[in-house]
Amino acid sequence: MIKKWFFTQLFELNGHPAVAKQLRRFAMSPVSRPLIRPFVKMYDLQMQEADQPLESYKTLHDLFVRNLKETVRPIDQSEQAVVSPCDGVLSVVEDLTEDSRFTVKGQTYSVSELLGSHHEADHYIGGKVLIFYLSPQNYHRVHVPIDGTVRTSYTLGRDSAPVNDLGLEYGKRPLTRNYRRVTRITHGKHALEHVMVGALNVNTIVQTNQNREVRRGDEFGYFSFGSTVVLICPKDAITLETDIKGPVLMGQRIGYWNS
Repeated sequence: MIKKWFFTQLFELNGHPAVAKQLRRFAMSPVSRPLIRPFVKMYDLQMQEADQPLESYKTLHDLFVRNLKETVRPIDQSEQAVVSPCDGVLSVVEDLTEDSRFTVKGQTYSVSELLGSHHEADHYIGGKVLIFYLSPQNYHRVHVPIDGTVRTSYTLGRDSAPVNDLGLEYGKRPLTRNYRRVTRITHGKHALEHVMVGALNVNTIVQTNQNREVRRGDEFGYFSFGSTVVLICPKDAITLETDIKGPVLMGQRIGYWNS
């Protein structure tokens, strides 16, 4: 029961922020190593996909940000393919309104809030918002969804509401209040906003790729604890695969870029 409480507080982030801070410090220390096997069992991690044996992880955090074998997440090579930037469950918001607003779990958000810019939000009127929810059992490294050029990358927010059903449904507005990294990638005549949303009251987003020119499937960064990825696409920029909503894997084709 103690182990279940610990994992729920740390990885699902339903507890008090101060408690989450202490648990995070614990998870990043070697003292947490005895909890690695229980964590693997509780969340049914597919460790055969990891690039290192279980015994090599020194902390719970090391396990959480594990790399995978190159062969287990093949990157779709179709011309103009858009691939999932991460493992998770995909929800799609179609046809952004004239003021670029969209609704998730009964809460209304605006693109200008998410990006921190009213001017840039105008580019996405009529476009789509793709939201990828990651759970504790998912691979937590985030990749680039399209070939392109990174134009800007900046951080916003400081809050720590959980990005789960609790946070999404009960007024905490995590998508536009939490700490997040916003990166614009251009390809052809369109730009895509790639937003990593953290879910703890500390910086939990690590950017590992500083390149200006990127290709689909390149690693971009990782989440330490708690996470959601949001892609914002302009009108007519992306043609999604039919019935793509639901569980997806990093590298899986989710649509085509109309450059």
